[in-house]
This record gives sequence, structure tokens and C-alpha cells, in this order.
Amino acid sequence: MNPVKNQSYSNYLLTSAIFGFLAVAIGAFGAHALKGIVGPERMPIFETGNRYHFYHTIVSLLVVILAIQKGMNRYLKLSYFAFIIGILLFSFSLYTLAISGIKIFGAITPFGGASFLLGWIFLGLGTFQSFEEP
Repeated sequence: MNPVKNQSYSNYLLTSAIFGFLAVAIGAFGAHALKGIVGPERMPIFETGNRYHFYHTIVSLLVVILAIQKGMNRYLKLSYFAFIIGILLFSFSLYTLAISGIKIFGAITPFGGASFLLGWIFLGLGTFQSFEEP
């Protein structure tokens, strides 16, 4: 395999690995330290952010695996970045809202949700394009 091609995939994999590490670390913080800090009404907000963080980190890894197997196309690339942006906007806005209680952070969350939706659409298009006959 082409080393330049492998290097570009390693950057995607590294980014996904960092996001996976953060999902575990933030989840552990929520499970052990946060319960004594925030009230029970805000814990589900935090947990929702963490759950979507995990889901979309895993799917970002699957996008890279598909790209390694079939080649990266523009839709797979858009899908990958939409999932990463979605994590930043959706999950991190919910983390911040849950910890701070500042409701304006909840206004950011739908933009992350829209990014997740676009990511799934792009993944479908990218998968279709990857498996087309040459």
C-alpha cells in the first residue's frame, strides 16, 4: 500500500482514537465525579452527550476502515468530518450544559444533531459510491 495513502488514513485513525479516549475519560468523569456536582435532573443530559459521542466515534472508525478497504471518496470524507463536527457541537454542548447549567449551550446542540444527520447521509452516498462497479 502507498505510504502517503497510509499516512493520511493514520491521521483519521489518530483523530478517532483521540475522540474515543475522550469519550471514555469524559464518561468516567460523569460516572464518578460529576454525580456529586450536578443534580439528578442534569445527569441524563450529560449521559446523552456521552452516548452520542461514543456512537459517532465508533462510526468514524468504521468510515476510515471502509476508506482503507475501498478508497476514500469525497462522500466518505464529508461523512467523517460531519461526525467529528457533530461530536464537537452536539456532545460537547451537552457536556457544557450539564456541568454549567447555562441553557444557551443547548442552542448549539441541534447544529451538532444536523451534522450527525448529514454524516449518515454522506456515509450512505459514500458507501454506494465505494461499491459501484468501476
